[in-house]
Amino acid sequence: MRIWCYLTHYTHSQQKESCVHLFSLFRVAVTGWLLLCLTSASAVMAGTSNSLMDISTDGTLLVCSNRDNGSISVIDLARLQKSREFNVGHLPEGVSFIGDTHTVAVAVYGEDRIVFVDADQGQQLGNVDVFDEPYGVVSNRSGSHVYVTLDYPGQVVEIDAETRQIDRTFNAGTFARGIAIAEDARRLYVTNYFTAQLLAIDLETGDQVDEWTGTSYDNLCRQVVLNPHREKAYLPHLQSRTTFAHAASSIFPYVAVVNTSEVTERRRRRIKMDSFNGAQVTSNPWEIAVSPDGRRLYVVFSGTNDMYVSNVLDDDYWEIEFERHERLGHNPRAIRVAPDSQTIYVYNALDFHVVAYDAETIEPIATIDVCENPLSDEVLTGKRLFYSALQPMSGRHWISCSSCHPDGDPDGRTWQNPEGLRNTQALFGMAWTHPIHWSADRDEVQDFEHTIRGDLMQGRGLIKGEVHPSLEEPNLGLSASLDALAAYSNTHEFTLSPHAKDGLSDTAERGRELFFSEETKCATCHGGPFFTDSTTGQLHDVGTGTADQSEKMAPAYDTPTLLGVYRTAPYLHHGMAVTLEDVLTTQNPNDLHGKTSHLSVDEINDLVAFLKSLPYKNPQVAAEAAGLLRVEP
Repeated sequence: MRIWCYLTHYTHSQQKESCVHLFSLFRVAVTGWLLLCLTSASAVMAGTSNSLMDISTDGTLLVCSNRDNGSISVIDLARLQKSREFNVGHLPEGVSFIGDTHTVAVAVYGEDRIVFVDADQGQQLGNVDVFDEPYGVVSNRSGSHVYVTLDYPGQVVEIDAETRQIDRTFNAGTFARGIAIAEDARRLYVTNYFTAQLLAIDLETGDQVDEWTGTSYDNLCRQVVLNPHREKAYLPHLQSRTTFAHAASSIFPYVAVVNTSEVTERRRRRIKMDSFNGAQVTSNPWEIAVSPDGRRLYVVFSGTNDMYVSNVLDDDYWEIEFERHERLGHNPRAIRVAPDSQTIYVYNALDFHVVAYDAETIEPIATIDVCENPLSDEVLTGKRLFYSALQPMSGRHWISCSSCHPDGDPDGRTWQNPEGLRNTQALFGMAWTHPIHWSADRDEVQDFEHTIRGDLMQGRGLIKGEVHPSLEEPNLGLSASLDALAAYSNTHEFTLSPHAKDGLSDTAERGRELFFSEETKCATCHGGPFFTDSTTGQLHDVGTGTADQSEKMAPAYDTPTLLGVYRTAPYLHHGMAVTLEDVLTTQNPNDLHGKTSHLSVDEINDLVAFLKSLPYKNPQVAAEAAGLLRVEP
């Protein structure tokens, strides 16, 4: 009030120039005070967007999820040292502190449960079983509830943090991964993994109330982050241009900026990260962080081991402005910013450590080991190569093996390859179902040296000298690095279907009888413990070879395993079967793919129920008993 009176006096005294200057100083002071208030308000929030790391509300603890080690680690941020490590189960992903507490919720992806841990006392408090594949976790401000995305089948579960019971389940598109909660806890924002679509869910009604759709090429979006001071959301994702099988035109890194306000002309903007810093190409953006003061945005790239630091612009056009670039360790997968915005924490997943950086200078302050390396030296070397978009794996830096097969999953895409349309296959069980590819043109993982050196990746390659042609003399043993890549690629095992957790349903049992009957002959090709005859080397014409006019090879293809088929749509080599029903009906009109045209609607449903239940028991046990397990050295 005194300042205003002083300004009024100067105005009346005709001291206009001095008044204007003083008013400017006053405006700067007020703006700074408001920003300080906003920063303080946002600093009390932990776990508002999903990540593999989280920082407690009071800023004293950081928790980190160690996927390969099956544990989470707690870091004392005052001492910058690991204080505790907890085993939580197979393949932990998202973590979140709950409200203002030091209780942590962990999404254990490989065991379909949420584990609650007391980070101070070092004890597990309980767990909640969910349907399948929990990925992202956030907490509301009060700490009363946590919200978890289920990658499959595309849902969000609301869990009471005190009783540890599921209160509600929301539909959230398909393959839901990223999740963020609005500060007022009225809305959830959820990303769909294979499409990078963003959905808004009203928490009062549980209904989807908005959506932001990108292009048909948008792919692999595992996170969404909200700006604490503006109605903006940020999504790291890829653009997979499936019509090109070339390093310079197929895979691109993007950050999408979404305006979350209800009324706006500019709903969504994509920012190309490969040209954001001049001509520097980055690959596979994994996570984003926005500083609590809302001024900076950070992106980590798991393929090229980079971090971009950007200034956040409030212009509804450029959105972010490049500030600087920092080289990181192996396979950075998470980034968080301290509540005071002064320190950045980066998780280098394949170095098994967290690095703390000064936010102003971007100089490293400390390197904190979070867990022991659980992998053999060979598998670790192979995994680093698998995720690398740098030489000798990739010449143009846009693409790595993980750009299409992250963590062994498919990318949900059908690519226009030189030989024709090819649907991306999962790597699970690949060690036991050679040869590889729909065309059976690889009989060992080492044959992918041709892919590394080819147009798609344009790398130097891992073999010094000549490479043996595929399907001929082995490339095994010509390069320790290539053998390491094969060793890692062959580590992916099958997980049991969530549709058969309590055994086969009555519907699936009827479908099983149909599947193994002489009437349908499904098991003629999809037999044995891995539901494939791939290891016999026999190819089959199932009537799909003429559907693709670009097909260059014979119309006979390798039999894919049916294990895990419930989550690997689209189907067939050309990806033209959107659902399993399509495989058995519209894509099998002449009964070349099993005899199914005579089946009733109910029988088709029974057969689909059985297929979705695969595997309902561990196939490796039966394969080992039969002497069928084959693992390359």
